[in-house]
Amino acid sequence: MDLSEYVDALRAHLTAAAAAGTEQTRETARLLSATMEPAVRLAVTDALSAMAAEVTAAWDGGLVDIRLRGRDPEVVVVHAAEEPAAAPPEEPATADDDGSTARISLRLPDSLKTRAEEAAAASGVSLNAWLVRAVAAGLREPTAPPRPGRGPRQYSGFARS
Repeated sequence: MDLSEYVDALRAHLTAAAAAGTEQTRETARLLSATMEPAVRLAVTDALSAMAAEVTAAWDGGLVDIRLRGRDPEVVVVHAAEEPAAAPPEEPATADDDGSTARISLRLPDSLKTRAEEAAAASGVSLNAWLVRAVAAGLREPTAPPRPGRGPRQYSGFARS
């Protein structure tokens, strides 16, 4: 879904509303319209995601998902017959999980992002859901504490008693 049409319409509305104001108002509107595209794309994508979640919750026949392809969202509809048979179970909530979510910006090398998208598609989930599961799995795995010194201590040789 190309969002450029909607971003351009908002720009035009902002410019038209500012036309009745002073020169400073028109300049402020021009500066805002030049920089608002990322925020508008994010807001529209969030709205589409919320709508897809509502449709999925009300529809017993499958799943409606929003996936990003480049900068534009893509609506994906999966009917119940097409759903993966072995979908991974939902992660149980941890004791410190209050149900709220946080947004972060994650920078990945293109090759790693491509591999993550392929793994998510193979699992039948969105990239975001796949990343959440990967982080949760990484936090569940026990990690060995770092050893003091430069490395493992090994002794070899002969000894006399």
